[in-house]
Amino acid sequence: MEIYFISGMEIMMSQLKCDFKVVGPVQTNCYFLSNTDTRECVIVDPGEEAGKIADFIEKKELKPVAILLTHGHFDHIGAVDEIRNRYGIKVYAAAAEKETLENPDINLSSQFGGGYTVKADEFLNDGQEIELLGEKVRCLLTPGHTKGGMCYYFTGSGILFSGDTLFQQSVGRTDFPGGSMGEIVRSIREKLFVLPDYVRVYTGHGMMTNIKDEKMLNPFAVE
Repeated sequence: MEIYFISGMEIMMSQLKCDFKVVGPVQTNCYFLSNTDTRECVIVDPGEEAGKIADFIEKKELKPVAILLTHGHFDHIGAVDEIRNRYGIKVYAAAAEKETLENPDINLSSQFGGGYTVKADEFLNDGQEIELLGEKVRCLLTPGHTKGGMCYYFTGSGILFSGDTLFQQSVGRTDFPGGSMGEIVRSIREKLFVLPDYVRVYTGHGMMTNIKDEKMLNPFAVE
């Protein structure tokens, strides 16, 4: 068990480790959250370059158990089917994102990637809790970037995968189909900023951040 000290607080963390690879033409963060004891891992947003993703998994001797999708845009789903089929694992996404995943015009792949779709194996609802890697995962519906954007909060480790909802001192674009600036700001304030300050935020693009810094410094979401 690792111990972290954040802003004078001692936070006990579970045996989870987060690695990532930047994939695809728009530099999407594909994450590998693994249990250091069992080597089981969850893949978050395998957006492109399935070979690169598989190479990392095999080099680290990880055992994939699930794919989590934060949303359905082309740059977050491009390698899903190849990775799912290779490892025989399920794909999880928000129920509200079904149309985006299955419509190439809405997921933008018809404009940028030749047109493709993904069918999730398990659809999740706002506030639903699932268990992965020996931890509870709270599923937070955060519309605004897309209709069914979802953030995944690993409650025991204080880890949040925010997709393209919350970035370091920024938020996701809202000019794509289903986007809304009012909704994304509301999602961040009501669903994410109520989480503990120490929660580490792993974003869909760019650098990681944390809830405390974003509550103070994010110019889009700070009241």
